[in-house]
Amino acid sequence: MTRRRSGHERGAMGGVRATRASRVGRAVVVAVALLWSLGPVAYGVVLSVRPYAEVTRDPLGLPTELDLSAFSTAMRDESDGGFGLGRFVLNSLGVAAGTVVLSILVCVLGAYAAARVRYRGRAVTNGIILAVYLFPGIVLAVPKFVILSRLGLTSTLVGLLIVYVAATVPVALYMMRNFFLALPQSVEEAAIMDGCSLGQLLVRVVLPIAIPGVVATAIYVFMIAWNEYFYALLFLVQHRDLWTAPLGIAQLGDFQVPVTVLLAGSIAVTVPVVIVFFLAQRYIVSGLVQGAER
Repeated sequence: MTRRRSGHERGAMGGVRATRASRVGRAVVVAVALLWSLGPVAYGVVLSVRPYAEVTRDPLGLPTELDLSAFSTAMRDESDGGFGLGRFVLNSLGVAAGTVVLSILVCVLGAYAAARVRYRGRAVTNGIILAVYLFPGIVLAVPKFVILSRLGLTSTLVGLLIVYVAATVPVALYMMRNFFLALPQSVEEAAIMDGCSLGQLLVRVVLPIAIPGVVATAIYVFMIAWNEYFYALLFLVQHRDLWTAPLGIAQLGDFQVPVTVLLAGSIAVTVPVVIVFFLAQRYIVSGLVQGAER
């Protein structure tokens, strides 16, 4: 005779089935999300390495041969029959790297002061710092253009660098302030008791602990400067040799440009950001967690 299962056993088995169904459901959701997000990227990569004639004949087909000529066409200078994207990428790298260095140097000092120095109106000052970043770029475009015109820095990468630093300092300052607030003050107090000056405290004690937050902020600033289009168009549109990568990608959107060249250029511009992100991924995750602990 078969023993009838008790209510407790039936409930346990029902719980196991529900758990399995939940796991299967999560796996399906993750698979659909990955396919939805990575599918267009994979399709773009496939198109960029196919001959243009083959793409026009069968857009959805798989490559029968690898053709990297689209990448060389996108990156070569105009004098060599290309679209000059390689030079534009170098311009973007220089401006983005300079923006990161200057913004971090300014924000390390400013953010530490905002996090530790006590003064009247401190909360209002911190709110103003964030409010400046929330202003739309188009609102500040005319004042910045007038100032740079009087300084003779329009149509120069130096002027664009100054604009990017001014645009990224508020958000970088606000982010790094939260990182410094999450640091234990007892460590700083112990260092001061040991005879550290303010400069020694910042360089030898605070910064080594706050490195994940600094790196996370630097990556965010880099991505802002790398992807910025509006100010680059405003200041550099008449000087093609000074264009940045976003301006170069915009020119590839012309109907006369082969789709394989457009996709190859887009992928080439994305590669530096992906490399930087993966190299600093450990610092980014720990930095974001550190900033959220407050």
